[in-house]
Amino acid sequence: MSAMMTFYPDIKLVHMGAAMTSGTLFALRALALLAGMHWPRAAAVRYLSYSIDTVLLTGAMMLLTILPAGLFANGWLVAKIAFLVAYVALGIAAFRPARGAAARALLMGAAVLCFLQVYGIARAHDPLGWLLWLGN
Repeated sequence: MSAMMTFYPDIKLVHMGAAMTSGTLFALRALALLAGMHWPRAAAVRYLSYSIDTVLLTGAMMLLTILPAGLFANGWLVAKIAFLVAYVALGIAAFRPARGAAARALLMGAAVLCFLQVYGIARAHDPLGWLLWLGN
């Protein structure tokens, strides 16, 4: 067993906390932006978001180095990363100033759905995520 394995529970807790904080901040910023508020684009809020996401990704990379490679054999991590990339791209597009309200709302909604699927995949350790439970 790796010496880092003793830190696994702590790293996982930080990673999960950062994930929930990141998603919550995104949702709050999205709703505020749709309501016409200006604070979601403020530099301090953007830098806070970048900092949280840096902690999130650092934790993810640390967990990747600790866990055995066989754990990822079913492709759930690849699916999670694909939805994460989609979430980030949709979020960036949604926060662009030139977007109309309808397009912004659609992009934000799609980003939130991607975030929820990332969470579902992480919980299920299966590429289907939440869809896995719909079949039951």
